[in-house]
Amino acid sequence: MSVFTAAADQSLCAPLSVLGEDVRVPLVTGGEVTYAALDYAASAPALQRVWDDVAAYAPYYGSVHRGAGYLSQLSTDLFESSRATVAEFLGCRPDDQVVFTRSTTDSLNLLAAVVPADCQVFVYETEHHASLLPWRDARVTYLNAPRTPAQAVETLERALADRDPHGPALVCVTGASNVTGELWPVKELAAAAHAHGARIVLDAAQLAPHHPVDIAGLDVDWVAFSGHKLYAPFGSGVLAGRADWLQEAEPYLAGGGASRKVARRADGGVDVEWHSTAARHEAGSPNVIGVYSIASACKALTEEGFDRLVAREQRLVEAVRAGLAEVPQVKVLSLFGDDAPRVGVISFVVEGWNSSHFAAALSAEYGIGVRDGLFCAHPLVRTLLGSDPQEVGECGAPEAGPGERSLNAIRVSFGAGTPEEHIERFVGAVRELVSEGAQWKYRTEGGRCVPDRGVAQL
Repeated sequence: MSVFTAAADQSLCAPLSVLGEDVRVPLVTGGEVTYAALDYAASAPALQRVWDDVAAYAPYYGSVHRGAGYLSQLSTDLFESSRATVAEFLGCRPDDQVVFTRSTTDSLNLLAAVVPADCQVFVYETEHHASLLPWRDARVTYLNAPRTPAQAVETLERALADRDPHGPALVCVTGASNVTGELWPVKELAAAAHAHGARIVLDAAQLAPHHPVDIAGLDVDWVAFSGHKLYAPFGSGVLAGRADWLQEAEPYLAGGGASRKVARRADGGVDVEWHSTAARHEAGSPNVIGVYSIASACKALTEEGFDRLVAREQRLVEAVRAGLAEVPQVKVLSLFGDDAPRVGVISFVVEGWNSSHFAAALSAEYGIGVRDGLFCAHPLVRTLLGSDPQEVGECGAPEAGPGERSLNAIRVSFGAGTPEEHIERFVGAVRELVSEGAQWKYRTEGGRCVPDRGVAQL
């Protein structure tokens, strides 16, 4: 069975067409401008193709794994074929399982729930909170932020050499930093983990939208990522990889879909036989729209070709970094240095500016959407800023004076749907704001920064 989509014959171009690319937003200075969405690292806009595919499927919506009718059978087929598409996109091994979740955070919490009781987990302080925090029931060793890829491998090797060699161990590492955009030496870290009898899970939330991810080629045990960073709508994610720990553990959620057979016992209790497939951890009615969206995005990126997408994105990265380098007051945050390979994620601070105020000015005066804060990676950003863990960078924090350090940072991020004009506008806006100072004064209103004047125009 198949769903015929209007987008099937459309040729893809670079940048890929995304929803919202023609949205107009008001400026505090008057007038409107096309919105420049430069916050892909938080949530990338959905591809137009993904939206068209979902719209074409919508009339065929039916229950999954639970009906004999035509629409139910079609929806079930679509759901399972999407699983096969994701497995192909990730280069899964024949025995790997692809489990659909709500997000990267959900995927890593699922893995944390199935690790053996005596497992020791090794995680760098540089991780996003999604991979830093789920391991509450395991013995966790937090590794200091490395300053080179080689140091990352050496740090891990030393930590693994000191562990109990007889117990299970798991290493958790990001593929691309959501703060600096820098690529991590995943293949080398996987080799180090396996040499010491440990397994490794790759947080590919920031990697998968920008670079091909090959589970078999990288030799990682699991990969986790989110649909909403991969140009699909919110609410879907993936955990893919080895099946044994997943099969041996109790279901992440108990309920229909996870169970093969349920029967009452003579003593009044209940006996349950759980699935051994990915369904074991997919209890409840599945998010078939979200799953199909991920599969559609995987196909779109594959058909466009990562070689071309990566080459174009690197030109945008170089343009942003060159533009920021021309502004002496701007400091770009980095762990591995200027020459480190990276994706389209760049964080920086501006001397004399509160980062939240600067981000608000970009939005209010130029129609540019970026992110400010600590990016759900508080230990890493504080390490890069040299700030005290007790300090909190909020929108209402006092404006940093000349020479004072900012308590948080600004992040610009982009990808396959970003027009070059948006990059040019961003670089020009940074130059103008720094050279002219704050044209508008900003204050906190409803938990966000807004201009003191012209608020009514927004």
